[in-house]
Amino acid sequence: MEAYRIDRFGSVDGIVLRSSEDPRPGPKEVLMRVRASSLNYRDLMVLKGGGRGPTKIGVVPLSDGAGEVAAIGEGVTRVKIGDRIAGCFHPRWFGGPIKPDYLTDRLGANLDGVLAEYAVFNEEAVVLLPSHLSFEEAATLPCAAVTAWVALTGHRRVTAGDTVFTQGSGGVAVFAVQFARLLGARVIATTSTAEKAERLKALGASDVINYTETPDWDAKVRELTDGRGVDCIVEIGRPGTIAMSLKALAVGGRVSLIGASLSSSGDRARSPIVDRPRHYAWVDLRREPRGFRGDEPGHRAASLAPGYRSDVPVR
Repeated sequence: MEAYRIDRFGSVDGIVLRSSEDPRPGPKEVLMRVRASSLNYRDLMVLKGGGRGPTKIGVVPLSDGAGEVAAIGEGVTRVKIGDRIAGCFHPRWFGGPIKPDYLTDRLGANLDGVLAEYAVFNEEAVVLLPSHLSFEEAATLPCAAVTAWVALTGHRRVTAGDTVFTQGSGGVAVFAVQFARLLGARVIATTSTAEKAERLKALGASDVINYTETPDWDAKVRELTDGRGVDCIVEIGRPGTIAMSLKALAVGGRVSLIGASLSSSGDRARSPIVDRPRHYAWVDLRREPRGFRGDEPGHRAASLAPGYRSDVPVR
């Protein structure tokens, strides 16, 4: 098997291509032949030696990939050889509320990821792909797309008539714009350039605020909503933007905190929300941070099927 590995952290120059024996699945494990993989911002964070959680030299990078079952270990019942599958971002989080132990092992960081010809997963850490998705499309979903979906549906589902506010044009934001429109919501977004604004509008945003030209975007959001504010905010900024998000929030609305918004790195503005480490959180008028996840492992295969819209595993 050929696989890329991180020989040293810091830059892409530390990634090398190596050959090794093909891996074999153990009991309850699945060997996936990788057909497509995708990049997320967190993969760059890992490569630079940052991000949350442990890392190790020699690891295969990238968390998100899709392929087909090439072999199965003893006792595997959820999939069979030839099935089209994708891996889950947190390979130890099979269902129920999140626990700290689930976050210690991370694909592409301290566990081998998917930038290889083959990858091994526990059978509970894969989902079946619907036939309408290509491998390339499915490979984009486990991290950013599932995070965006849970941000919009994990506490209270966004519905028609709601207004959703997204920040930037990264992976989570781009998926959030499209999912919010599918759910019937109006979307207000921010970005930094006219070109990105046009792209966000093409994806479904009704209004896009250039935050370099309008730094007080919270006031603009209230203006666009006739003073009401928005029902759901997908907060992907930094601790310094959380206060502005709260000002843009409608009564009864909520903020979903994502990724870098939970880190105070590089921002002197401390937030009481992030003083206690949290990986996933929502904030409503009671300001209660909480992690959430789909209900049971059996729900995950159906969650990617056309028309099925229950909660799915957060990344």
